[in-house]
Amino acid sequence: MKITIETEVINTAEQISRLVDWFDFRHAPPVPYSPTMYIDLEGVDLCREGSLSIVTLLIDTGIPTRRVYLVDVHTLGAQAFNTSGVKQKTLKDILQDEKIPKVFFDIRNDSDGLFAHFGVALQGVEDVQLMESATRMTTASRKFLSGLAKCIEKNVLLGGSDLASWKQMKEKGERLFKAEHGGSYEVFNQRPILGDIISYCVGDVQYLPELWNRFWTMRAFQWRDLVNEESMKRVSASQKPEYQPHGSDRVLAPWNEDQNRTLDQWNYVPPRDYFDKAFDSNEDWYDAGDDNDFEDWTRADWQGPPSLFPACGLRQELSLAILFISYSTTSK
Repeated sequence: MKITIETEVINTAEQISRLVDWFDFRHAPPVPYSPTMYIDLEGVDLCREGSLSIVTLLIDTGIPTRRVYLVDVHTLGAQAFNTSGVKQKTLKDILQDEKIPKVFFDIRNDSDGLFAHFGVALQGVEDVQLMESATRMTTASRKFLSGLAKCIEKNVLLGGSDLASWKQMKEKGERLFKAEHGGSYEVFNQRPILGDIISYCVGDVQYLPELWNRFWTMRAFQWRDLVNEESMKRVSASQKPEYQPHGSDRVLAPWNEDQNRTLDQWNYVPPRDYFDKAFDSNEDWYDAGDDNDFEDWTRADWQGPPSLFPACGLRQELSLAILFISYSTTSK
């Protein structure tokens, strides 16, 4: 299914009011499908110590066309969160509604900025960065967290040209705000919002639905409650006075020893008895050419290289059988 994205900049109170009413209508019971919000924030040193400039909202309603809204917080200020619709609901109410699912990639500083500057205490959060970490096979492999680009490269089925276009779009935006390229984060406050910045913001949420769907359809579905619990712990920690927005331990996964042991058990993939399957003519059990990333991702390290193992195992068993028969014949 070809996905298209339509983008709109929200920079007036009237637009905020209409957006809130649309959300309220979509989530009013009974509804056959409640859309999920995929969210990312940008700003100048985005956290309690800096400022919030743009809130990017991707709305997945289950149809091929996805809407991305860039809420211009730099222009609207508190109006972005406090402007109400016809039922007196606000964007702040929606963000704080635990029944409306909201997906982020690394919620920590986004939550910090929302709470510190606008008093928004997020609820109903699912953190894709933690989902990806929870799917890894072993405790050792879960030690460090992955960034968004690495997660997309490993887990979203993109053609080479699509991935290259996404990377190029992100790089063009980064050149405008990263100091090593002569840029400044103040570019997020330039109005009207630059086209390359709009594209950059869209890129941050563009593939979050695919990542979210990928992880929730993997076999280790048991860890959903664990991930959601850790996601909300991140939100709670970000609201505390002692929270460090740039702490050195941010690259480490949050799992404790018991959680890692549980994840190891849930993600364990038992080895297949390939010899018993060797002569099952209904199963294409040997395909040495199908050594793909997904197979590598879902196998334990000790299981050996994917695809080639069953063939080597069968050949070894057959070779031993032939030697045994030869020895028995000559002995007689």
